Amino acid sequence: MATAVALIPLAYLVLRTGQGGLRAWLDTVATERTATLATTSLLLAAVVTAACLAIGVGSAWLVTRSNTPGRRAFAVLLALPLTVPSYVAAFTWVSVSDLWAADPGTRFEGFWAAAVVLTLYTYPYVYLPVAAALVRVDPAQEEVARSLGRSAPHTLLTVTLPQVRPAIVGGGLLAVLYVLADFGAVSILRVDTFTRAVFTAFSAGFNRQGALTLASLLVLITVVILLLEGRTRRAGARFSGKHVTRPARAADLGVWRWAGLAGLVTVVVAALGVPAVSLARWMASGTSGSDATGRLWDAAVGSLTASLLGALLTMALALPVGILVARHPGRLSRALERTAYLAHGLPGVVVGLSLVFFGVTVALPLYQTTWLLALAYATLFLPLGVGAVASAASQAPPSLEEAAASLGTSPAAVFRRVTLPLTLPGIGAGAALVFLTAMKELPATLLLRPTGMDTLATRLWSATAIGRYAEAAPYALVLVALAAVPTWLITRRSGILPAAGDREPLTPVELVEETTAVELLEGVKA
Repeated sequence: MATAVALIPLAYLVLRTGQGGLRAWLDTVATERTATLATTSLLLAAVVTAACLAIGVGSAWLVTRSNTPGRRAFAVLLALPLTVPSYVAAFTWVSVSDLWAADPGTRFEGFWAAAVVLTLYTYPYVYLPVAAALVRVDPAQEEVARSLGRSAPHTLLTVTLPQVRPAIVGGGLLAVLYVLADFGAVSILRVDTFTRAVFTAFSAGFNRQGALTLASLLVLITVVILLLEGRTRRAGARFSGKHVTRPARAADLGVWRWAGLAGLVTVVVAALGVPAVSLARWMASGTSGSDATGRLWDAAVGSLTASLLGALLTMALALPVGILVARHPGRLSRALERTAYLAHGLPGVVVGLSLVFFGVTVALPLYQTTWLLALAYATLFLPLGVGAVASAASQAPPSLEEAAASLGTSPAAVFRRVTLPLTLPGIGAGAALVFLTAMKELPATLLLRPTGMDTLATRLWSATAIGRYAEAAPYALVLVALAAVPTWLITRRSGILPAAGDREPLTPVELVEETTAVELLEGVKA
């Protein structure tokens, strides 16, 4: 079922592009404009992903493995940019830059402006999984390396990071797919990418066939990225450590801890401070309309309803796929997992149009209902749920399920009594992440929301599109506030909040003694 949902947009693309024939497809693809769009899209994705990896991995290590001051606060603050939609971030950055620009004619836009904005609001996709992996990884190998004379930087590069490589690669994959599919930031900052070209062609209505051809080319790019990611993940699988409860000791950075603190402050101020200043300025300007509070309430209810349904449906579809990936790795499970990612890399407008077609031709009772919008969210964000479930299931020891089965328990009862409770933390984290992302989704929501229904995202877009920033500010504030709740829950459930009493760094003698003791205890247990 999950695979069928993920394949709806792909089937729609094949059907519509096939109507024009191969010659028409090649005529659109083999043009200078398509080459320019591909170059810009891929270069933007590469720059943003590289920056996200640097910020995400660096901040994750500072929060979980160093004695940088204020780590407990930064553990949460570094995740909060995930609550800010890219189009809100772009609007706020343009607003603040216009306010502080020395030359009134200079506008914050273009390739590098989009790279900055997308990086600041995409790096949490890397930070969260890497920080969680650093907390779970066994510190024994690092301690052995230090006891043998390796320096801290050498140990970090050759021992620690290889153990969390799957989390780094997975976060980087989400970042690159998010950039390729983003519409809001690139549209506001006037960068011609595949997504902006597709949306413009659809909204103007002058070349729908060309837009679908560009979308199909984006699918091919996504397939190549997934193949490369699969090779990288398999190469790093041998380094994955076992789950332990013994925490690693915080590295003593000495005077460099203040440099780490300055870096974390810079990231948080840039990502959260600029939207805060801009939204406060808009709020101070006052709102317009006699029923502003009523419209805000209706939009909040619409966002909560659609996002909750989307999260429930997504996790129901993701649960069997995630458990299959964790418990039965192989070609079939990898193929199902990769299929879920294909729609995630498509523009929301393409997914929305495919489900409009699906609702009209196949599932007419769903058309113009909230359930069809929830299905769009499930199609777009299924990989988030699959990844969360697979991660939780892979940490749960399969020996418990085997023991239950050996006692005569039926497979259904084993799933209900053992597998499901062990996977619940991942289900909860995945549901929170899908709920958060669905609240921010814009293109598919614009197309599929039932008549008369508004969400915070659609009201915000409608107001900012015509320059009514004061009217948009309350919607942006409520959207960010509501999205902050699941973000905080994700941070708490991931275990990345540092303990109140961090251990001091081990001396070389203590490293040998503690490592030997751990090995002896493991031998006794065996």
